[in-house]
Amino acid sequence: MAPNVLVLGIGNVLWADEGFGVRCVERLALTKAFGPNVTVLDGGTQGLYLLPFLEEADALIVFDAVDYGLEPGTMKIVEDDEVPSFMGAKKMSLHQTGFQDVIATAQLMGYCPERLVLIGCQPVELEDYGGGLRDIVAARIDPAIDIALEKLAEMGIHPIEGQGDISNLADPSIMRDAYEGGRPSEEDACRTGDHRFFPESA
Repeated sequence: MAPNVLVLGIGNVLWADEGFGVRCVERLALTKAFGPNVTVLDGGTQGLYLLPFLEEADALIVFDAVDYGLEPGTMKIVEDDEVPSFMGAKKMSLHQTGFQDVIATAQLMGYCPERLVLIGCQPVELEDYGGGLRDIVAARIDPAIDIALEKLAEMGIHPIEGQGDISNLADPSIMRDAYEGGRPSEEDACRTGDHRFFPESA
């Protein structure tokens, strides 16, 4: 029997590349439909409120912006026992340490998922309140999803094409197309000197 899997995106879409994990699960839910044993969830910055979802899961796949100390846009996959240490290796924001606490609490209570996969992307920019993903990070969404699909396939889970359950996503007003609509690309912003996109240069 296929395991119960929680596919979770965490982060804050209001702080530029911090929203990477959330945008990954958003794209996944809009393009792939799973059976009832897979929950695709925008975990945002909910912290310990996510514990009930972990309790029901046999496996957890997490998308997140992680400061690995690598080149911006670099992706790194961490699995099982190594996940908690990477989630809190270098605090970028309140959500990251918070999720490390979520995992630790779930382990203490004896219901942490047996299988853990962290699909992380090195951010470019975090200090841009109201900003969207930088192009190099946005370009990693589909590769990150491909990795998640490979991990799911290893568990015997194969989605079908088409929109899945979007009930666990954010309000449509802050989903990527609506939130970032009308924002210039980095190339256009550089060419025109659009300081809305690069506030540090204003």
